[in-house]
Amino acid sequence: MGQAEKGQAWDAKHYDDRIGFVSRLGKGLIELLKPEQGERIIDLGCGTGDLAQEIANTGAACVGLDYSEDMIKAARSKYPELSFRVADGEQFRLEAGEQPYDAVFSNAALHWMLKPQEVISSVWQALRPGGRFVAEFGGSGNVGTIIAALTAQLELARVDWRARFPWYFPTVGEYAPLLENQGFEVRYAELYDRPTPLGSGDEGMRNWLRAFAGPLLQGFREEERNAIITRCVNDLAPHLFRDGEWIADYRRIRIAAVKR
Repeated sequence: MGQAEKGQAWDAKHYDDRIGFVSRLGKGLIELLKPEQGERIIDLGCGTGDLAQEIANTGAACVGLDYSEDMIKAARSKYPELSFRVADGEQFRLEAGEQPYDAVFSNAALHWMLKPQEVISSVWQALRPGGRFVAEFGGSGNVGTIIAALTAQLELARVDWRARFPWYFPTVGEYAPLLENQGFEVRYAELYDRPTPLGSGDEGMRNWLRAFAGPLLQGFREEERNAIITRCVNDLAPHLFRDGEWIADYRRIRIAAVKR
């Protein structure tokens, strides 16, 4: 959710109307966060603010950060009582006079940030000693079937998709050492399969590709882009469309770490 690799443009209305499962499924991560009354928490990659509001409902003070101005504008409109800022997750810093936070929370955002060590460093400086970092994002093999279909179409179009690949999908073995090298103590780390219904019936996969595959489809005219999406949908249907519903092959990393 939210924090975008620089080539990804976000449509907040499409996100809320067609990709609402992202925030809905993120509510379970709040249980791992265990926010408490009076805590100060950052939602990194907050999107249109739904999970920041869920955190605030526990009595914590939540500040939402996102790279997308469109997402932040929508979040401010939906939840005017909360604080939202445009910020780059790879290099955000606390504002002058701002005290470190009790926790940094992030759902479905870190896989858009291609410099993970810089993200971790930014999170580290935002936390007080003993503060916690709780996140979930795409892990190794995430949406592998979708990526295979999409990149096959791009290869037919003679596009160097590797140069514009927008996602970072690590293993636990790759990601946990980055946290430890920064000084975090990793308390929990898991890579797991999470087949994810996309909603919207027949249109679910088309909506997903429109929302998330923008960097890979840059440079195509609209009709060419729509044709690639249609071919991908047709190729994926035998694998991911069941009983009138698209089920994406999500694999997620979920982590909880504490600043020593």
